Amino acid sequence: MKKSLVILGMAALAFAGCQQFKKGEGDMLYKIHEDKDGPTIKEGDFIALKAVQKTEGDSVIYSSYDFDRPSFIPQQKPVFKGDLFTGLALLSEGDSATFKISIDSMEKKMGAPPRKAGSKEKYMIYVLKIDKVIPKGKLSDADFNAKVEAYLKKESQLAKNNESKKLDKYIADNNLKVQTTASGLKYVITKQGNGTKANPGDTVEVNYTGYLVGGKNKVFDTSREADAKKANIYNPQHGPYEPIKMPIGVQASIAGFDEALAMFPVGTSAKILLPSNLAYGEMGNQMIPPFTSLVFDIEIMRVIPGNGVSAQQTPPPPPPAAQ
Repeated sequence: MKKSLVILGMAALAFAGCQQFKKGEGDMLYKIHEDKDGPTIKEGDFIALKAVQKTEGDSVIYSSYDFDRPSFIPQQKPVFKGDLFTGLALLSEGDSATFKISIDSMEKKMGAPPRKAGSKEKYMIYVLKIDKVIPKGKLSDADFNAKVEAYLKKESQLAKNNESKKLDKYIADNNLKVQTTASGLKYVITKQGNGTKANPGDTVEVNYTGYLVGGKNKVFDTSREADAKKANIYNPQHGPYEPIKMPIGVQASIAGFDEALAMFPVGTSAKILLPSNLAYGEMGNQMIPPFTSLVFDIEIMRVIPGNGVSAQQTPPPPPPAAQ
């Protein structure tokens, strides 16, 4: 019995030892969870990876899992010894690892935003899974770019094919009884208002919270401070969390948001579901991936009469977010 306990104890110590972080270049610490055979990542290679960036206190700053698809980056020359690109150079396709990158070095050598006053956190943590590597090697730029474009086209088609399934799943999971407009906008009225409706040229004051459909259905933006704090996206530099003012009928926002604001009278609360063709489409934007449906919880606060501007007038370019 004692011998068995000793063997189990030694095994536990050996396992714990395998889980310790190793010292890398500079101030970097790393732990490789899965190590596949294959060439390591080189400068110039294209990488598709799943990534989570978080603080030592486990506050998630970015997660590709929120979008249910990988992130894409080119491998670059390290900015400093021990940065994330230094870590990526240790990996190959199929590998997974955790890297601890010195925040001091990121602040001094990359111009990263300084930590909050009094913060004792030393590292930014990255948890990575390498899905795909397209080596640059000796390929010409034209041949390399063609390979990357073919891969991205395949990923884009996959996202397009899965979009409606994800939206249907969201509706089923939340037991929503939606109505659908001619454009394909889906909605559920949660509180019927009886105020005025907006006309083209009017401005609608609206509270909103926006969600990505797919992955973790994460909140990506909101005008409500309570929702921002609940979703862990509160930013004191955001400015005041308050209803936004949106002109109607001049394409000042994404098509589905503009359509919805003109549909409901003041006092209405609704959940609107926008397929990507009514949102950011096949291109996406810096925050929204291509072929991503969006959901907004909106509340129509008031209508500010305008000057009758026609939707046929040349509109300003849409802003990068629905605000």
